[in-house]
Amino acid sequence: MTENTTSLPECLRELYPFEPRSFLTANGTRMSYLDEGPRQDEAVLLLHGNPTWSFYYRNLIRTLSPRIRCIAPDHIGMGLSEKPQNYPYTLATRIADIAALVQSLGLRRVHLVVHDWGGAIGFGWAGQNPGLVGRIVVLNTAAFPEKRIPWRIALCKMPVIGPWIVRGLNGFARPATWMSMHRRALSASEKRGYLFPYDSWDNRVAVNAFVRDIPLDPGHPSWGSLQATAEGLEHFQGHPTLIAWGRRDFCFNDLFLGRWLQLFPNAEKHLLADAGHYVLEDAADEIIPPIARFLTAG
Repeated sequence: MTENTTSLPECLRELYPFEPRSFLTANGTRMSYLDEGPRQDEAVLLLHGNPTWSFYYRNLIRTLSPRIRCIAPDHIGMGLSEKPQNYPYTLATRIADIAALVQSLGLRRVHLVVHDWGGAIGFGWAGQNPGLVGRIVVLNTAAFPEKRIPWRIALCKMPVIGPWIVRGLNGFARPATWMSMHRRALSASEKRGYLFPYDSWDNRVAVNAFVRDIPLDPGHPSWGSLQATAEGLEHFQGHPTLIAWGRRDFCFNDLFLGRWLQLFPNAEKHLLADAGHYVLEDAADEIIPPIARFLTAG
């Protein structure tokens, strides 16, 4: 493992006071990741979605890392990771990248925290490695097929017009900085933190690829991977689980929440009626303390 050579704007170092490391995936692409806290073979693996990056977990990492190791990768094409234009941006590849990273770190116990696309990726990995998985935190996410999506996202999936919106106008990452919040507005610095990795057509390649990789029917290349992920969820119904959910989420709404409550009826639940999709941002003071207690319990 090496230090990450991608520079972080100086103005963001107060918000993101970490030293990212680098890992090379199977095809030699550089993945940036955080590795904070005590060096042990037990860790919390924090997986982000689209269009965020490990910046989303910064406050939770600050709280957890004095007590437990925290691993937070930036998926290829996202955050501080390399952004190749011809990478196989599919769910199966994302899962394989995380599997390779976890193996390289020699982790023997992994507590999983997932948000947005991190749910499909994280549970996809977990289903292939059930013996490694400990506690689970579910944050406004999905890990099962769903054929209905909001019209805004459907528009971004359309041929020609979709890439023009997502890559040309930054019409996915930028609106997310306000559409994903409800209790409060992100500060100017926080918005810059979310947006600076996606400042050009080329650097928004994976933001667009994530949208295109949403499988809505069995003919989609990632449908099989997502279906296999969903089938693997039964392995974890006896695991200690916490669900923290912002119910003012325009995308992962109560339909998705209902599925999780059915899957994990005994989960510790923190259902926030007035928090948005970026629940760790929107309700940090309320939700980070119980998550930290849960992840560091006995």
